[in-house]
This record gives sequence, structure tokens and C-alpha cells, in this order.
Amino acid sequence: MTAVAATPRKTVTLHRLREMHAQGEKITMLTAYDATFARVVDEAGVDCILVGDSLGMIVQGQSSTVPVTLDEMVYHTRCVARGNRSAWVVGDLPFGSYQENREQALRSSVALMQAGAHMVKLEGGGWTADTVHFLTERGIPVCAHLGLTPQSVHALGGYRIQGRDEAGVATMRKHATELAQAGAAMMVLELMPSSVAALVQADNPGLMTIGIGAGKATAGQVLVLHDMLHITRGKLPRFVRNFAAEGGTVDEAIARYVAAVKDGSFPDEALHAY
Repeated sequence: MTAVAATPRKTVTLHRLREMHAQGEKITMLTAYDATFARVVDEAGVDCILVGDSLGMIVQGQSSTVPVTLDEMVYHTRCVARGNRSAWVVGDLPFGSYQENREQALRSSVALMQAGAHMVKLEGGGWTADTVHFLTERGIPVCAHLGLTPQSVHALGGYRIQGRDEAGVATMRKHATELAQAGAAMMVLELMPSSVAALVQADNPGLMTIGIGAGKATAGQVLVLHDMLHITRGKLPRFVRNFAAEGGTVDEAIARYVAAVKDGSFPDEALHAY
């Protein structure tokens, strides 16, 4: 049985995350939307907590992330910050809170940072590079997000694997490099062939890529907490592993996830990758 972290650990900072990446240590991330789960996730040794706009589906019962508002993200970020002690907290900028212009993105980012986020996350490439540069110049750490971008699910034609053709791969690599050069320190790569995620990471060795359905060549992994605990009802994506299946407590299931990401056994390319 995997031991759960029993004593307080050192605070995870951006500097520490970069050290981990430079040393080849995998970075672990899970979602949390409230103080109780934030504390459980933190104490189990997860490096980063993502306050994701996935709360629209997980908490609110919405069909997508699109209806989630900035006020709701601020509320849930504040809840997570109260429960967390050591993990690095990433807060999602929801749909409509950064697309208008850079100034809107700054106001929204300030609201999340003041609520307790250490970094903000925004989706998409191309036009977002200018926004990322604007934010990072003003001291706001940014996590980018490429591949399947749930806020654009209607434009993408549903929850489909991205980067299947040469043009798609070229665009993704171009956007990733632009975002890294603009100052993004971290990047979620979602639902894409492992080979494409590997190219993005190789193109940008200093960038901390966090995969979800993107294979194991990324610098780390993220899952929705409710998915990996098998609380979510209905069919789950191929890339999800049920870490609660081996029994024990929620704390132990999360600790198993941390251990599996750290030792490279999750994701399994034969089971969880595309």
C-alpha cells in the first residue's frame, strides 16, 4: 500500500516546479473545487491543484465548461486556497473572461490571483500569445492549453482528438512555441497523439507540458479528480485510470496516482494514450 504524506511538505513554487522539470521528475496535477478536496489532494502529495472550469460539468451539472462565469471561478478558487497548504494552485480563466482584449484578461487574472491562484490558465493558440506576454510581463504566471480546448468544443465539432493530420500538427507546434516564447511557463496538452505531445515538448525543452490524454512524454500529468476516483458517472475517456479500484481510502488512491506519475507507470501508452 502506498503511504500518504503524513507531515507538512515544503511549499511548491514555480521555481521548485522548474527544478523538478530540469531534473526529470514528473509533475503531478489534479483538479479540486472545494476546500476539503483541496486539502486531501495537497496532503496526498500532489504538486499542483487545478481549479478547472470543468467544475461546470463536475459540480454544476452543465453539459460543457462554456456557462462557467468568472465570479464562479473566483469563488471556487478561494475555497481551494483555504484548504490548500503546499500545492501550486492554477486557476482557469473561464470562457468570455479573456477573449475581448488584454486588459480584460488582466482584470480577470487579477481576480483569480487575489482569490488565491498562483497561476492562471487560458486556452488556445495564435492570438493568445500576445495576451500571455502581456500577463507575464505584469508578474502573472500563465499556463497555456492546446489540443482539445473545451471552451471551443462547439467550434471543434465535439470532444475529438486533435493533431491527427500534418497541418494540425504543424499548427500546434507553432502555437506551442509562440506561447512558450511569450512567457507561458506551463502548458496543458489535451487529447492528442503521444507523438505530437512529444514533439511539442522536444521543441520547447524548458516548457512544463502537462498531459491529459497526451501520452507520457510530457513533463507531467493531470486528471479530473472525480474521474480518477471513479465518482464521475457515465463513460469515461480512454486516458482515465481508476485509481480507487485497488481499494483503500481516497487519500491512498490519490497517493497511488502521484506514485504512478512519478515512476512513469501512468499513463500506460497501451491503455491510456492515442
